[in-house]
Parts: sequence; C-alpha cells; structure tokens
Amino acid sequence: MLETATLKSHKILFLNTLAFTVCFGAWMFNGVLVTFLVDNQVFNWGPVQIGWLLGIPVLTGSLFRLPAGMLTDKFGGKPVFGALLFICAIPMYLLSKADSFTSFALCSFGFGLAGVSFSIGIAFSSVWYPRERQGTALGIFGAGNAGAALTTLLAPTMLNRLTNNGTNIEGWRQLPVYYALILVAMGVIFMIFSENKKPASSGKSFTQMLTPLKHVRVWRFGLYYFLVFGCFVAFSQWLVPYFVNVYYLPLVTAGLFASMFSLPSGVIRALGGWMSDKFGGRQIMYWVLGASTLISLMIVVPKMEIYSPGRGVMAKRSGVVKEVTPMSVVVGEQAYPLKAKPDALENYDDRMLVFPSKQTWQEPVVAAGQQVKKKELLAKGVTRIFFQANVWIFAALVLILGSIWGIGKAAVYKLIPDYFPEEVGVVGGMVGVIGGLGGFVCPIVFGYLLEWTGLWSSCWMFMFALSLICFVSLHYVVRKMMLNKHPKDMRKIEGAAANVAQ
Repeated sequence: MLETATLKSHKILFLNTLAFTVCFGAWMFNGVLVTFLVDNQVFNWGPVQIGWLLGIPVLTGSLFRLPAGMLTDKFGGKPVFGALLFICAIPMYLLSKADSFTSFALCSFGFGLAGVSFSIGIAFSSVWYPRERQGTALGIFGAGNAGAALTTLLAPTMLNRLTNNGTNIEGWRQLPVYYALILVAMGVIFMIFSENKKPASSGKSFTQMLTPLKHVRVWRFGLYYFLVFGCFVAFSQWLVPYFVNVYYLPLVTAGLFASMFSLPSGVIRALGGWMSDKFGGRQIMYWVLGASTLISLMIVVPKMEIYSPGRGVMAKRSGVVKEVTPMSVVVGEQAYPLKAKPDALENYDDRMLVFPSKQTWQEPVVAAGQQVKKKELLAKGVTRIFFQANVWIFAALVLILGSIWGIGKAAVYKLIPDYFPEEVGVVGGMVGVIGGLGGFVCPIVFGYLLEWTGLWSSCWMFMFALSLICFVSLHYVVRKMMLNKHPKDMRKIEGAAANVAQ
C-alpha cells in the first residue's frame, strides 16, 4: 500500500468504482428479467425455479471471489479486472438466445462471474491508499453496489420499450445484447486508462497466501458479510417480485421501489467507510446488527385479512324465537339487539393505515319458531382484522434497512485491512465468497419458505433470526476480548448491571 494517497490513486479508485458499478448491474440482471418473463408468461417458472435463476449468478460470483482476489494480489488488478469484463460479455450476449430453463441457467452461471469484480476491486483499490484512508476509499469503491439500483430502475422501462409494452414480447432478447456491449466498452476503457500495481505479498506462493484463512476472525467477518452483503444482493432481486405479488404493483413501479432499497445502500457505503475510519469498524457493526434485528422484526408481520370469532349474544332465559332480523333477535318478550354487518366491508387499501384495524358484527344463528334454552347462542360474533402493511411504510423501512446494511458492508471491509493489511485480496476474497453465498442461498431459501408457509413475509422472519445470531456473536466476541484485556473493569461493569437488574 502507498504511504499517502495521490492523484493517480483517485483515478484508479474512480475506474475501479465505475467498472464495479457496471459489473454489479450485470450481476443483478436476472432480478428484473426473470420477473418480466414470468409475469408475461414467456416461461412458466414457479417460485423455486425463480429462486434458482436469481441465485445462480450470485453463486458464480461468490465461488470465484477467492481465486480472483488471489490472482489480483499475484498479478495486479489491471489485467484481472480487464479480462473479467470481456469474459462476462460473452455469456451475457448468449442469454439473448436462451429458450429454456437450462440454457437460461447456464448463461446466468457464466455472466455471474461479474460478481467477482468486488474482490478484484477491493484488492486493487487498497494498494493505492494508506491504511488510515482505506475505510473511506473502500467505502467509495463499494458504492458501485448502486449498479443494482440502476438495473432495477432502468431495465423495466427498457423492457417495456423493447417489447412495445408487451405486444412484441421477443424484443426482450435485445436487452442482454445491450448489457454485453456495455461490459465490452467498460473493459476497453479500463485497459486503456488504468495502471497496474501489486501488493508487497505478491511474491508469496498461493499456499502461503491462503495462510490467513486459518484465523476464526476471517470466518466471523464472513458471517457478518453474509448478512449485510449477501442479503442485500438477495433482496435487490427478490424485492421486485415481492412488490409485484404483495402490493400488486406494475413491474416498472416495483423496480422503482426496489431501487429505493438498493440505490441508497450502495451510495451510503462511502459514508460507512468514513464512519468506520472515525469510530471504528467494530462499533459501527454493533449499531448495524442491532438495527437490522429491530427493523426485520418490525416488517415480519404480513399483509393480512383475518376473520375470527367475536363476542356473541346468548339467551338470558328459555323461550321461543319470535322474530329474527339483522338488527335483533326476539325471544319471548325479550329483544336482543345485534350489531349489524356493514352493507359493504370497508376497503382499507384506500387509506393509509399504520396499525391493524378491525370491524365487528353479529350474525343470527337461530330461526323464528325455534325453541332455545338459557345461555344458548342466538347470534355469533365475527371480527375482521385487517393489516394493510402499507406499501409506503414498508418501502421506507426497507430503504432504512438497505442503508444500514450499506454502512455495515463498509464496516466489515474496514476491519479486514486493519487485521490483514498485506492479505486484503485473499481475506477480502474469502469474506466476499461467504457474503456472496448469502446472495445465492437466500433467494432459494426465500422460494422454499414461500412454498412451505404461503407467506411472502417469511423472508423477513429469516432475516430477523440471522440478524439476531450475528448480533449475539459479535457481542460474545467483544465481551470476551474486553474480559481478556480489562478483566477488572469488565467485572465492575457486570456487577453494576447485576445490581440494576435486581
């Protein structure tokens, strides 16, 4: 790494960030395209198949991150990043010829290599900056995550234009061609204007470069990155069909809402890098994991409409039913007033509701001339509970969550050069593999959870559990570190906490 940042450092960072943005947009391509093709019945794919097609590119981009990081440490970023852009353009172009699940999956596996651009860019950017500025620099580079937002924002509109709003459905095949051309153009620009540089560890053998992976800390960083990056990748794609199916939004509008999640998360990563430099990556991760747990819990409750037994009306004495109306039941000389069912149940979707709402009424269960006994049910109670899960409130919470994860991504990659300054490519690659696997595993898990539970919000239940596990893990490690370094202070703190609890 350099002792001070130079103008050349900033130029390389700009090129890395631009190339990463292009690659990330291509990596997230299936989120929009697959939803469009299924929505227009071009292919008859179910939730599980959709989950696989969303996850396959992420799998490729995850599995090859470690070797890509090692190659970058060994040969430098210019040849590795430039070659990647040209290679990814080939399967992206071939996607325009796909006509089945198998061919679509194979092409997706190929252009999914775009995901390894992250470990290349992290390693190549870090060698151009001093340690005290690496958090900010890598945070700025990570803002290339915004490529996902550009795809979810622009691709639906492009698909509508290419297909003449669905009248020429085969026009979708032009979009992969455009993406392939963009990848090639970016490859040419990168090879012309970038300059190569290798870290001090480039002379090590590949076996020696893998030595840091023996540390448990690497795998713990990977767990956090599985959440803040892997789940970000998963939801960058999953939110498009989520908005379409839960809130019945058109594809273009769903893409706009999904971009509200992914765009701020990518841009705010630069802020997360600065915050990590200033306050420390571990402290930032505390806040990130705590907030992720809380927000995931808040949006677990699904949009729902429930009918449940309510307060009924029972006979106070025996007798014969003389009259039954929606407003009352008359038994002998005793009239029992009823709460009538509304002529038209209120459509709560027309209003903005924050909390669940309810309607109650009573329906007669007896007929005129019927003999009833004391305490026999005359009218059953019905309660209708409706939770709107308002789309604007949901979108706002998702935007906040995406931003928090963006800060968390920067915090994780601030910790890596702190502990492994000469092995950023290898360690960053391994952490990226684990995080990227989250982007592969999660859409598949979401598909199976949806299949088993029938609840779209089951994905948020999974997020709550994962966030809680990460938070507890971090707290345990920090407590153990503090106990080892400052045993007396920790005993005083724990003793004071115990007294307060009593």
